[in-house]
Amino acid sequence: MAHSRSARKRIRQNEHHAAMNKPIRTRAAHALRDARIAIKAGDAEAAATVRMAQSALDRAARRNIIHPNAASRSKARLARALKLMQTAA
Repeated sequence: MAHSRSARKRIRQNEHHAAMNKPIRTRAAHALRDARIAIKAGDAEAAATVRMAQSALDRAARRNIIHPNAASRSKARLARALKLMQTAA
């Protein structure tokens, strides 16, 4: 357990920030998962699902919940997979 008053406050702040960030991180992860599933299944609505995932990743990166480079990397991989799916079909 933290001994100083400032350390106890920092623990409280960290818990609060984690609770505030969790829904955004979860939304991005679920959107990414759904987009990957749609691409793998060859879904006709895969492009829309990918756009939603890219938007969720951008939102999380803008708030520094995930690293901007990680968001960019995930978006690029999604776009490449979508393009491969569309050219194969």
